[in-house]
Amino acid sequence: MQSEKINKPDINIPPELQSQVAITTLDRIYNWSRANSLWPMMFGLACCAIEMIITAASRYDFSRFGMEVMRPSPRQADVMIVSGTVTKKMVPQIVRLFNQMGEPKYVLAMGACASGGGPFKEGYNVVSGIDKFLPVDVYIPGCPPTPQALLHGLIILQKKIEKEKLADAEWYKKDFYEEIPVPILGPDLLDPRKYHLFKKEIDTTTEELVIESDAKGEEA
Repeated sequence: MQSEKINKPDINIPPELQSQVAITTLDRIYNWSRANSLWPMMFGLACCAIEMIITAASRYDFSRFGMEVMRPSPRQADVMIVSGTVTKKMVPQIVRLFNQMGEPKYVLAMGACASGGGPFKEGYNVVSGIDKFLPVDVYIPGCPPTPQALLHGLIILQKKIEKEKLADAEWYKKDFYEEIPVPILGPDLLDPRKYHLFKKEIDTTTEELVIESDAKGEEA
């Protein structure tokens, strides 16, 4: 098997066996198989989703790179492409979908909006990047990115996967899996992981109000 990504470069295989034998390591063959069999999840948020759909169609055909078909369910996918503007109302749903994906899983932030808010940054109903809530592996610039840019981002993800080591894989360690707390949509979007900061601010404000009230009582 003549493949630079499978065979170890420091081992010479006799010419008569190169088409039949591969001498490799478990890491190399495991990462090669995963990198070339990615399963993106099919869902879109805004205009970037149109470019994502075009990339899957026949003109650009990302199945050439091992991503045969987009899956309709997070339980059948291992790549989440966040394509478009991320509103506060949509974040809880995105986090729920991410939690339902099996390990190992990866996230691509497609476009300026998903990466940092884009033209809607600091808008009243838009978050400044999905990386505030999910771990992002690859950022794809553009507004919207072209299909070629998305393909480039997916190839970068493949290269990242090829460098991983089984011994360092967090998802195989005991008691690794922890769901990301789903943000709560209320008057604003609250991240449960920052409750301690909210509590500290509330306690400080309450203490200041009590001191101010006592001072006014003494003056009276």
